[in-house]
Amino acid sequence: MTESQTKLPPNGTNIFAMPWLDFSKVVLPGVGRELAEQGLARAREGCEKIKAASEEMTQALRETYSSNARCTTDYGLKVFEISNANAASALDFFVDLFGSKSATDAYTLSAAQARKAFDTASDQNRELWALAQKLATETGEPIRKHFTRVLHPGG
Repeated sequence: MTESQTKLPPNGTNIFAMPWLDFSKVVLPGVGRELAEQGLARAREGCEKIKAASEEMTQALRETYSSNARCTTDYGLKVFEISNANAASALDFFVDLFGSKSATDAYTLSAAQARKAFDTASDQNRELWALAQKLATETGEPIRKHFTRVLHPGG
C-alpha cells in the first residue's frame, strides 16, 4: 500500500474525501424556515407521543404480567387443593368399600360415592370456572385501561 492509501481523510470530509454538507449555513427564506421549524416541532411532538404511548404500554404489560402470575398461581393452588380432596375422598371410599360386609353394602357405598363425586365435581368445576373468569378479567383489564388511556388521552 502506498502512503496516500493508508492516510485518513482530512477533517470535514467523508471517506471519499468529499466535504460534508453543512446545512447550518443554508439560508432559508422566511416561509421555508417557518415550514421547516413547524415540521421539526411536529416531528418532536410525534416522537414524544410515541414515547409516552410506549411507556404506557410497557406499564400495561408489567401490570398484566403481574396480575396473570397472581391469578395463575391461585388457579394452580386450587387445582392442587381439588386433587388432594379427590384423592382423600377416593381413599376413604376404598377403605369403606373393603370394610363392607356384603354386596348390598358395596353397592350402597358405590352409589353414595358416585353422588358425592358428582356433587363435589360440580362444585369444584364452579370454583375453577370462577378462577378462570377472574384470570381472564384481571389479565385483560390493565391492557384495556392503558389502551384506552393511550388512544383517548383526554378521556
